[in-house]
Amino acid sequence: MIPKKRVIVVGGGLAGLAAAIKLAEEDIAVDLISMVPVKRSHSVCAQGGINACNEVARQQGFTEWIHMDETLYGGDFLAHQPPVYEMTHWAPRVIDLFDRMGVPFNRTSEGNRDLRLFGGSLFKRTFFAGATTGQQLLYALDEQTRRAEAEGKVTKYEFWEFLWPILDGDGACVGCVAQDMRTMQIRAFRGDAVVMCTGGNGLIFGQSTNSIVCTGGAASRCYQAGAWYANGEFIQVHPTAIPGADKCRLMSESARGEGGRIWVPRKAGDTRDPRQIPEKERLYFLEEKYPKYGNLVPRDIATREIFDICVNHGLGVGGGNMVYLDLTHKPREYLEGKLGGILEIYRKFAGDDPCELPMKIFPAVHYTMGGMWATYTAKSDGKGMVYGAPNTMMTNIEGLYALGEVNYQYHGATRLGANALLSCTFDGLFAGKGIAERVRSLPRAAADMETGVFDAAVDAETRKMQNLIDAGGSENPYEIAREMGAEMTAASTVVKTEQRMQQAMNKLHELQDRYTRISLSDHGLWTNQNLSFARATGDMLKLAEVILLGGIMRKESRGAHYRTDYPDRDDAKFLKTTVAEWDASSGRPSIRYEEVNMPLVKPRARTYGKVEGDEKKQPAKEKVAASV
Repeated sequence: MIPKKRVIVVGGGLAGLAAAIKLAEEDIAVDLISMVPVKRSHSVCAQGGINACNEVARQQGFTEWIHMDETLYGGDFLAHQPPVYEMTHWAPRVIDLFDRMGVPFNRTSEGNRDLRLFGGSLFKRTFFAGATTGQQLLYALDEQTRRAEAEGKVTKYEFWEFLWPILDGDGACVGCVAQDMRTMQIRAFRGDAVVMCTGGNGLIFGQSTNSIVCTGGAASRCYQAGAWYANGEFIQVHPTAIPGADKCRLMSESARGEGGRIWVPRKAGDTRDPRQIPEKERLYFLEEKYPKYGNLVPRDIATREIFDICVNHGLGVGGGNMVYLDLTHKPREYLEGKLGGILEIYRKFAGDDPCELPMKIFPAVHYTMGGMWATYTAKSDGKGMVYGAPNTMMTNIEGLYALGEVNYQYHGATRLGANALLSCTFDGLFAGKGIAERVRSLPRAAADMETGVFDAAVDAETRKMQNLIDAGGSENPYEIAREMGAEMTAASTVVKTEQRMQQAMNKLHELQDRYTRISLSDHGLWTNQNLSFARATGDMLKLAEVILLGGIMRKESRGAHYRTDYPDRDDAKFLKTTVAEWDASSGRPSIRYEEVNMPLVKPRARTYGKVEGDEKKQPAKEKVAASV
């Protein structure tokens, strides 16, 4: 018998599938909405691995507590500690679950699941399936979702786009409006809860390592409907990506975890074949500056150092904005076994063989640490969250949840590599129990509600769509999005200043004004991708303002948020969560701050063994921002 209580899960990545599986196990029906086939969700692009402690890692001295501490330290102590404690202590069970699902983790010669080094740790504690770990985990969860689908507990709606949450008279979420991206049909989905698992917002910055569906549009629509948005200013820029004319392609941190070394010629403008440059004429700047961690410093630090060496010191490869990521000292057979997936990507898009020539890489926007505000119930001693609590990862809107990258928990000011796959999966599995408990406790199902609130929501979205279709202005939404991306990248990524961010804010307001005069090139009502992108552009412009305003108001440097005008961390004023609320009357965000729950670990200086006294440790100059 198909259950009457129903939950809408929006997003088909790891968080969405994990939540759908858990809800189905709890005998709750699920409508799973995804803009793409779930096996093409952005989780498929994750490459390097998933962190957890196991018995082999324990023999090195690693523990779940150390994993928690590394995560908090890596995030510059901006993450709430009970959720991080719970995630890291669940991690071994998550790995065991994936193993039982058949994920082909790499194995040692003894048959144990293999481990590799990853940034922010001196312990091998990252499980991996070659360099396609995200794909393998996603496919495993998809198999289990399809089993629930065959049982009638999960219904997939692929190629459907989330448009708006539906709220009842008491302000609780009772469903959502979505659109079929082929027929352009708009309809209401009734749900006793709506679970947002829609990932990051990389397209706000134009070029990024994200899939083109990662606009942040769904989160922005929830924000405009009243959901709070937290820590928007914390955007991760991955240090190693292939620059491209269309987008940036990730070269996983696993390359450094398997021994890859980052370097540049010591002499500016050295155009020799890198194989002809002797070791003594190479500058391994991360190894020299951070001898303890070397090439395995966290991503924000590696990114800033690469920018500094290229822009401020003019030592980029060929005088440009690139450095070498060198794997050529490793045997080909070893590299193909551990990193085959990313080696093939580099060969395809760069045209060189990384086994023979060092890769040329440069940082690119990669991950959203901030996201929709969500709450939880902590245990009395602060060591974890209460399992089954109905408010687990619920937003300030009753019945609206946010899981995975779209929420702000777990990573603080910078995410450690290989914690993303863990946090998304854990979030779905852990929060799924609490969502089911809440849904079961409701006195009536959304399916029994009167139709008026649902019809009104569909009518409102239909009018919005028709207004876009009928728009006859002179502005091109693709040009507006391109200018927004260029401005946001230049002003609000690796290096920031108030002057440059304020300049970007002025530009953003100009773009918002121009957006009111757009027109579409496609006025049809069948597979109109122009409509979908134009709609998302308006939503990105609103979320971009949250990112910029949060950055302007946070007058400190913390994790991925680095300001040359405020280069130091300021715990007294800013060891707090940034919370943005949409002000419908002004069309602007208002920002306040909340305390961070820190019962377990006290903040300390985040140095990663940096060599003091090195002249290069001086803050990067303003010109870095302009060079992006």
